[in-house]
Amino acid sequence: MAMGPVYLAGAFDRNFCDVRLYDEVSGGALEDSQLLSWPDILVLTGLTSGFDRMLHITAYARTLNAQVIVVAGGPAIRSFPRYARNFFDYCCLGDIEELSSVAREVLGDDAAAEEMNPRFDLAYWIRSLGHIESSRNCNFRCSFCTLSSELRGYGKYSLEYTRKQILAVDRDFFLFIDNNFYGNDKKYFHERIHLLKQMYEDKLFAGWAALVTNDFFYDDANLKAAREAGCIALFSGVESFDTAWLRSMNKAQNNRLPQVDMIAKCLNAGIVFLYGMILDVTSRTVDELERELNFVMRAPEISLPSFLSLPIPFPGTPFFQECVEKRRLLPNTRVRDLNGTILSLKPLESIARVQPFIAATQTMNGYRKRILSHSFNFYRRYRTVLTAPQMRLSLMNSGLLFAHEMLTAPGWIGRRHKRTHISSSERLDKVYQPALRINPRYAHYFAPTMLTNKGGEIAAHLRDDIGSALLFTRTETA
Repeated sequence: MAMGPVYLAGAFDRNFCDVRLYDEVSGGALEDSQLLSWPDILVLTGLTSGFDRMLHITAYARTLNAQVIVVAGGPAIRSFPRYARNFFDYCCLGDIEELSSVAREVLGDDAAAEEMNPRFDLAYWIRSLGHIESSRNCNFRCSFCTLSSELRGYGKYSLEYTRKQILAVDRDFFLFIDNNFYGNDKKYFHERIHLLKQMYEDKLFAGWAALVTNDFFYDDANLKAAREAGCIALFSGVESFDTAWLRSMNKAQNNRLPQVDMIAKCLNAGIVFLYGMILDVTSRTVDELERELNFVMRAPEISLPSFLSLPIPFPGTPFFQECVEKRRLLPNTRVRDLNGTILSLKPLESIARVQPFIAATQTMNGYRKRILSHSFNFYRRYRTVLTAPQMRLSLMNSGLLFAHEMLTAPGWIGRRHKRTHISSSERLDKVYQPALRINPRYAHYFAPTMLTNKGGEIAAHLRDDIGSALLFTRTETA
């Protein structure tokens, strides 16, 4: 669920400003001319792969209202700040509070809220599961994670702010969207657990879930305390069951405990374990990856992964730096290809070998009987340990593997053609054709932002951003 807009909306004083939110994942492509022409300020945020979509919406809005001020932020802007300034009036590189300063500058002091609280009331796409945040960033530096490129310290909200969010979201179940709920401050972790236990016992909610790093599972007391406080599910980044690969990605925290034992321990404690896996065809063979998937599907003591992702070279990360230096990026890769379903790096084996494997894992073609068998055996093993809602969550999680491509490419994007899942040959979506009449001066906003050129080198228009980012990363590392 997109939660950036919900928290950003809190920057504006609700007595001075009329604020509306729109989420394309749930609401479809934003092509409503009345809505696009309405705002004085258009605030955009998105993942790195959404950079082009932010350009499209900007072109629509400026065509319909030449006076609109466009503010953009999030990973997409932090990846290419210099290039982004060619398109947006304000490029926010900091935390969400930066929007308050923009509001004051553009609309006056009265426009900024005295206290920045999330606008859950405007998030029409949030249904039965609420989303709140009690901390920011992560204390680990995994080489492929965008947080590693931003070098921001682990930040904590007050307990009172967390309590207010739980009451404001007003849902029986909610998810902590913290990058790392466990963090590096154990006192703060236990303080939040104490707060949650009190509220859970007072029946102010029925359960919660969170994302934690593997070090959470080093101490069995953490599982017991979390379950007693109403925790029903935890997501943790397994990524792979191959210890050598984990070490190569600086995920030493994942190698202290055997992954299978850790997952089974969590499930036996009455907490659903959720995770994702990375199919790194750049350093492992298809045979190795298929053996790993078969291993997972033959192990009913662990849950199945929630998703399978190809390695993504996010600009600014140590992994991206390594890929650039070793010339591993595929030619004609676009920024929109950095989404986990498209290979943008040279594989260890031939494209002809890896392409059918990638395509099959998007819909799990050839794995479905094994998934169903695993689900049945998992149910038999944990039916007395997990509650009925938890078991439904676990089995639904397994079903998501069948629908991965549908979830990552909603129908409104317009992929009607056969996909290759290879950046050099993947065709553009229909959103790159304007759905509304646009001013000719914005026609170039619909050209895809190229990450690499036909020679596999960084595209000229991004070299200032990426070159300085690599220098910054090396300096910081040194």
